[in-house]
Amino acid sequence: MTTLKKNLIRSGLLFLLFAAYAAASAQNSFVTVTGTLKDAKTNEKINYAAITVPNTGIGTVSNSDGDFTLKVNTSLNAEFFEVSHLGYATTRFRISDAAGKDKTFYLEIKPVNLREISVVNKDAKEIVEMALQNIKKNYSQVPVMMTGFYRESIRQRRSYLSVSEAVVDIYNAPYLSLQNDKVKIFKGRKASSVRKADTLMVQLQGGPQVSMLLDIVKNTDICIALDNLDNYKFEYGTIVNIDNKLNWVINFSPDVVKEEPLYFGKLYIQQDNMAITRAEFSIDLSDEEKASRVFVQKKPSGLLFMPTSTGYLVTYKEQNGKYYLDYVRVDLKFRCDWKRRLFKNSYTLMSELAITDRRADNIVKFANQEVFRSNMVFTDKVEAFTDVDFWGENNIIEPDNSIENAIKKLSKNMKK
Repeated sequence: MTTLKKNLIRSGLLFLLFAAYAAASAQNSFVTVTGTLKDAKTNEKINYAAITVPNTGIGTVSNSDGDFTLKVNTSLNAEFFEVSHLGYATTRFRISDAAGKDKTFYLEIKPVNLREISVVNKDAKEIVEMALQNIKKNYSQVPVMMTGFYRESIRQRRSYLSVSEAVVDIYNAPYLSLQNDKVKIFKGRKASSVRKADTLMVQLQGGPQVSMLLDIVKNTDICIALDNLDNYKFEYGTIVNIDNKLNWVINFSPDVVKEEPLYFGKLYIQQDNMAITRAEFSIDLSDEEKASRVFVQKKPSGLLFMPTSTGYLVTYKEQNGKYYLDYVRVDLKFRCDWKRRLFKNSYTLMSELAITDRRADNIVKFANQEVFRSNMVFTDKVEAFTDVDFWGENNIIEPDNSIENAIKKLSKNMKK
């Protein structure tokens, strides 16, 4: 791994995902669909499902309560929106029936038909190798301009210290090219509560620029280090349905000891075209000190700031025969212990990036002074929360109940 890329990864409390939404024209009228996703049989809420408008790049993601809001430009003349989630049948709903209403939308579980399974005489590692060999075929070889919504939050025990959000533009470089993804903040807002009595201030560095590094297909030499498959032991898991297509689930775990910690996780690989469609993973915390070096760039002497759990989710969406980054979420928990002081605490850090639009025409790279860089702190680059109509017609991720309450509380604190 090059020194440059190590620095990118270590540029703060790393691997925090920051979601983004590229800028949309504020002039077009739009219709709004709001609702909650539930399992048709159990009535349980379905979180982190993909909500998209077919044959466009427009979409969003349901929050942890299953709620979502989708804004669709009327100029598209779109009739349907589509909902997909791991293990469920991809389902279409008519926009005209749902617009302007707060409805419940039900998804049916999609059973796996074992007779459809392709039998291959290959071990799990060979399946992963084939998926990596098919990157050029399955992923875009031209630059794409994307819009995304990014949110990050920091919580001390149960109290939120900060919530920050932004609509961002992303220059998504071609896969297998030497170009880097670039991020520009279109508009953003924040709320925070830092008291003078607080002993420690935690900040996230790198924002949405670092989040793009979690595209494990593009960045095989960093992140979970798929550039050398000998780093891991691979085993077949189950078979699942994603977007009405069968996917192998390949479990992986560290098989060597390296200077940088490795990961435990699952890769979801589509049987028909060998595309990686989803990845779930967590960092190996068996050596806490080694793991903490990945996240902590700078801390006071005598402070122990150790990760206690990590969770990463990366999903891809197919559009016109090619797969693109669709959603990234990171949940991290840390314990804080200041030696020789009566100070112990716990922190939860969350970030998510949902791609809400993408296009491949009229691509123009950002000017250097516009680019959000990996050494920047996201909360320093956005303004305080304003009116409730701040986002206009931009698609965003609906805040879950806890974050919504935190935003209200933090906003009140700022006015005092």
